[in-house]
Amino acid sequence: MPRASTTSDSFNAVAEPRRRDILAFLAAQERPVGDIVDSLGLPQPSVSKHLRVLLEVGLVNVRRDGRHMFYRTNADAIRPLHEWTATFERYWGHQLVRIKERAESMELTSQREETKKRRNEDDGNSGGN
Repeated sequence: MPRASTTSDSFNAVAEPRRRDILAFLAAQERPVGDIVDSLGLPQPSVSKHLRVLLEVGLVNVRRDGRHMFYRTNADAIRPLHEWTATFERYWGHQLVRIKERAESMELTSQREETKKRRNEDDGNSGGN
């Protein structure tokens, strides 16, 4: 099955890491293209291309002030992405709890074995005196 165009929906648009970087950068405040280029170290044509995709799917808004274009993240459009990923956050949170419990159990077992080993060594050393 062919993959959907990156401009077809927000999920495909954010599949590209540089677009996620741009969205994160714009989350704090509205910025002109030049600030994005300078801060992220991406070529200006690349930033413009990514902004066009993000604009087409509604993840960013643009405001013109004279010759300057200012972009900002559209939080309302990002909400469905956040809600969908929240499902997996709960899953991974549960998995992390299980990993932590397993690690703590393994550490406790290791400490018990070390204590038992020391006792056996101590018993062997004191028996000859």
